[in-house]
Amino acid sequence: MSETPAHAGTGRFRGPPPIVEATGVSKRYGPTVALDHVDLTVAAGQTHALVGRNGAGKSTLVSILTGLQAPDAGLVSFAGRPAPRLAERDAWRQRVACVYQKSTIIPALTVAENLFLNRYDRGRTGLVDWSASRRRAVELLATWSMDVDPRTPAGDLSVEQRQFVEIARALSFGARFIILDEPTAQLDGAAINRLFGRIRDLQAQGVTFLFISHHLAEIYEICDVVTVLRDARQIVTAPVAELPRADLVAAMTGDAALTGRRAPNRGVDAGRSPALRVRDLTGADGAYQEVSLDVGAGEIVGLAGAAGSGRTEVAETVVGWRAAAAGEVEIAGRRPRPGSVPDALAAGAGFVPQDRHRQGLVPDMSVADNGTLSVPARLGRYGFINTGRRDTIAAGMITHLAIKTPSPHLPVSGLSGGNQQKVVMARALADDPKLLVLINPTAGVDVRSKEFLLNKVQETARAGAGVLIASDELDDLRVCDRVLVMFQGRVTTGFSHDWHDHDLVAAMEGVNLDA
Repeated sequence: MSETPAHAGTGRFRGPPPIVEATGVSKRYGPTVALDHVDLTVAAGQTHALVGRNGAGKSTLVSILTGLQAPDAGLVSFAGRPAPRLAERDAWRQRVACVYQKSTIIPALTVAENLFLNRYDRGRTGLVDWSASRRRAVELLATWSMDVDPRTPAGDLSVEQRQFVEIARALSFGARFIILDEPTAQLDGAAINRLFGRIRDLQAQGVTFLFISHHLAEIYEICDVVTVLRDARQIVTAPVAELPRADLVAAMTGDAALTGRRAPNRGVDAGRSPALRVRDLTGADGAYQEVSLDVGAGEIVGLAGAAGSGRTEVAETVVGWRAAAAGEVEIAGRRPRPGSVPDALAAGAGFVPQDRHRQGLVPDMSVADNGTLSVPARLGRYGFINTGRRDTIAAGMITHLAIKTPSPHLPVSGLSGGNQQKVVMARALADDPKLLVLINPTAGVDVRSKEFLLNKVQETARAGAGVLIASDELDDLRVCDRVLVMFQGRVTTGFSHDWHDHDLVAAMEGVNLDA
């Protein structure tokens, strides 16, 4: 292993040049600053952590380091040489690869076919020599001590094995710098330990890693140096061993965040049935285990957690989007059929899904149709839609949610992101729900729309509905009376409404600030 940096973050190294160095990198998307003069220096043979809250700039930096887009300003170099031009894809593959949280392995192909896709050995006739390709796959996997059968269909591999295949594929191009994007999000404890063992083995063989994770405890287990981004800027770069966990969390959250707005503690309407009662809920896919929680009438409860914590899956199970393997869900005193969205809506639930584009809207349908999809019984009898009645209901929604649209008949795809999210919220509120479930309700909307939507959430609670907000965005959670934190599929901590950012973030990341 080469020497560690003499001055972390300064770019001055003894010995060979760093495996990758980004200097003064900036990137804008219209008025939005995604990166603001960010520096990153990764020494050969290290595992360097890149951390930051959502929107900090990590994904943009990764796209620049992998040649998917060019910075507006700044320089990137590999081993002391300037980065290739964007069009030179093979040159980029020889320098850097990224193993994303969402696998790029093609399930229908074998391991060997995935390893050498579009690079197969060919015989004298020009046809693919499958035997030679399989032999080369065996040699590659053996070289890097990866126990995977090259003849196995990739669709039969575990998440852990798919990651190993992606790493092996990157190494086959010649890359010795690999970016791991949330590699542990879908792994259990034993698989995480095996992955860390593989990282250490590859480090010893001269492979360098940039490790991106929401689980800060993992940073202290596997990484040598950590760089923190916040609000598109580099906040600190330091050896992990010299950075206390409380200081790492503070760098991610910022001192200013500690004085943020907090919701009043309204209390629960004891005279009404709980809006939501969940007991010992366990996911069929293992995403969460034995989750129990209550949401009172008039209460806003946050379900916080980083990626892979299980918070989203629990919220989707409550509204019937998915079925649990075990446990009970009770909405306003009724037990809807597991895995049935219509039953959950009939019991009194309203729902804002995580992704409005894929799950919340039908783009080519009108604002009026999208806003009334959940209340067909109010639109007419025997399955027929009374367009006048629909338009009257839609007009009320447009007024109530201040949706900016020239007409209720405009396709919802013609609205801004904030107004699209208001349409999704309008539909969730259309039947006066007793329980409102929201997943990342302000993701991708402007500041004014965010404030408006969160005010509507509080207004809904004051009217007597219970609210469950599953989110990792601190602004979403500030309106909550209390927050439950999930980590690796279980509820681990609870906070009252006067929580501090650094304590909540630490719990979400699985960090013990007293360690």
